Amino acid sequence: MLSSASSFRNYRGILNWCVVMLILSNARLFLENLLRYGVLVDPIQVVSLFLKDPYSWPAGCLVIGSNVFILLALYTERKLALGTFTEQIGLIIHIINLSVILCFPVVTVLMLPSVTPVGSAFALAVYTILFLKLYSYKDVNRWCRERMQAKARSLSRSLSCPAPPSTSGTVYVSYPGNLSLKDLYYFAFAPTLCYELNFPRSKSIRMGFLLRRLFEMLLLIQLLVGLTQQWMVPVIQSSMKPLQEMDFSRMIERLLRLAVPNHFLWLIFFYWFFHSSMNFVAELLRFGDREFYRDWWNAESVTYFWQNWNIPVHKWCLRHFYKPLLRKGASKLVSQSAVFFASAFFHEYLVSVPLRMFRLWAFTGMMAQ
Repeated sequence: MLSSASSFRNYRGILNWCVVMLILSNARLFLENLLRYGVLVDPIQVVSLFLKDPYSWPAGCLVIGSNVFILLALYTERKLALGTFTEQIGLIIHIINLSVILCFPVVTVLMLPSVTPVGSAFALAVYTILFLKLYSYKDVNRWCRERMQAKARSLSRSLSCPAPPSTSGTVYVSYPGNLSLKDLYYFAFAPTLCYELNFPRSKSIRMGFLLRRLFEMLLLIQLLVGLTQQWMVPVIQSSMKPLQEMDFSRMIERLLRLAVPNHFLWLIFFYWFFHSSMNFVAELLRFGDREFYRDWWNAESVTYFWQNWNIPVHKWCLRHFYKPLLRKGASKLVSQSAVFFASAFFHEYLVSVPLRMFRLWAFTGMMAQ
């Protein structure tokens, strides 16, 4: 039955057996952790980090300061729509604005020792998302101007995704009617990186769905903090000595011990962010496009994984980076390499700056793929 010549293909029982062994082995690890270290979970310790100096939240001030860049982008687009700025001047202003968005938080984090790694990571993530959003905002509005200059009759969505004429009485926004604070701030908070003049919208907010996602968010964030305190921190602390002594066998053993909790935390964070949090925001804003991830767990290649685990970033890369490079004559290999290079840069950006350690580990790990 187990020979290659057999036509038998049902191995479901073996898969169930592997799942049972996985549960038992991880239960043993968890029990061993409790017996060795005791209960280390302390929610008050996390809260005290934020209340230690309630009048000095540099990371929060950084996030609030990001509004300046949003307003500058809107001001520039309005001037371009009126013809006050030429395309060249508008492009220069956008380049400066986007460059400062990436550099300003880095300088602030490195200059202010009071910024914690968690706070700086959050602020840098916000600025990275803002960079991608404003880049898309700039591109779509430029496409609209190009279409107007080509004497197109009307435009209800972006050039890359034209909308059919409305038969339901819904009023669609057209350029330059989209250049408003309300429109831009809706995009800033919407769970997408690709700008559209008219996003798909749901009819109403489902309170039951919203409350379930909120409950998941609160529960999972507590679980993430608890597992980090109970499982990750003790192993990291016990790894310092092997690292200092360059004991490679002990280093590998500690690395393998970290692999299991790290994997669990990654999976929980994925569900918390891409399912619970993004669906919560989408429901609150009545945002219709809920495709935040696909079946990355069935990936048979690295390419399939990166194309399906983070759909908002994948769509942005495809729309604003990969396809424009192809249109300019670059080969598929060069375009894919450029996308991976940009992804590696942002991974390094989000890891090295908060930790104040510039070792290019994240960059090398991404480029190696």
